[in-house]
Amino acid sequence: MASLQPRLFSSLFGDRLIHSKQGRPLYTIFSYNRGTKHVSMQLSRSLSGLTDFLFNKRNEDDPSKNKRKPLKPGKVSPRLPVPDHILKPPYVNSRQPPGIASGPELHDEKGIECMRASGRLAAQVLEYAGTLVNPGIKTDDIDKAVHQMIIDNGAYPSPLGYGGFPKSVCTSVNECICHGIPDSRALEDGDIINIDVTVYLKGYHGDTSATFFCGNVDEEAKTLVEVTRECLYKAISICAPGVEFKRIGKTIHDHADKFCYGVVRQFVGHGVGQVFHADPVILHYRNNDGGRMLLGQTFTIEPMLTIGSIDAIMWADNWTVVTEDKSLSAQFEHTLLITETGAEILTQC
Repeated sequence: MASLQPRLFSSLFGDRLIHSKQGRPLYTIFSYNRGTKHVSMQLSRSLSGLTDFLFNKRNEDDPSKNKRKPLKPGKVSPRLPVPDHILKPPYVNSRQPPGIASGPELHDEKGIECMRASGRLAAQVLEYAGTLVNPGIKTDDIDKAVHQMIIDNGAYPSPLGYGGFPKSVCTSVNECICHGIPDSRALEDGDIINIDVTVYLKGYHGDTSATFFCGNVDEEAKTLVEVTRECLYKAISICAPGVEFKRIGKTIHDHADKFCYGVVRQFVGHGVGQVFHADPVILHYRNNDGGRMLLGQTFTIEPMLTIGSIDAIMWADNWTVVTEDKSLSAQFEHTLLITETGAEILTQC
């Protein structure tokens, strides 16, 4: 019999229950049903909004007309080795992820410089990964190239071994919302692919992602990707010391609404630094959560938008998450540092 438990998902949580330091679930609005593999939110229509009802209703009345083949799991190659001399995060070789660490990631000058270094490397790796995106390349080959570049620079690929994740990068194609496991599937002309890179360099994580075009992509996909990118940068533009975190969600949601896109709720941004996932939890949709940004704080913003339904289904691998109606999804992410004048993007070349 399938169990139903409150769950919170972040950029790399997969099928994991997250607890606060008091031992209670951090949030109680998310649920994952093992029997159906559905990832859902327990919100009333008044809270989730009429627009979300319309998004899902639209997909019932007007099924997607695109001719893309639905994603299917490919063959996953063995885990790649990391040299012994490279510093590894403490969760490596444990199938139990640490969850969200209590308290914000705040840094002194030395810590800020370390964050800049890890963020810069993550950005460089992501940029390189993007150049590999062409019809015919396997996502597993992208993973191998990313893995090699990270270890060549003396860093550890943060996803590798996190809660049992088997690869060094996430590759999420077309209807995959996030956490796609690189495998034997070759990219096809017209695909879009999000590549999510996190590196652990000298004890600090830098986390970033972008969605890339593969070959000739149609206008529907191009617009989704561009609007998702705009949502990220509009959210970054309002960040500064003392700003309420809930303004991030409102900014993203307001812009997505203009194009009738759905905003995925089951996955969130997070504090990042010496730990992979820390407070605060960054919600990308309208919300009334408390909390304000602090000087010297680092966290990610990583909105995920969909053309159709915001309902998600998790594959049997307990990581890959796709839209229920197989409509396209796109995501962009940056790691930010709150400064006296606003926010510094750490994950850019």
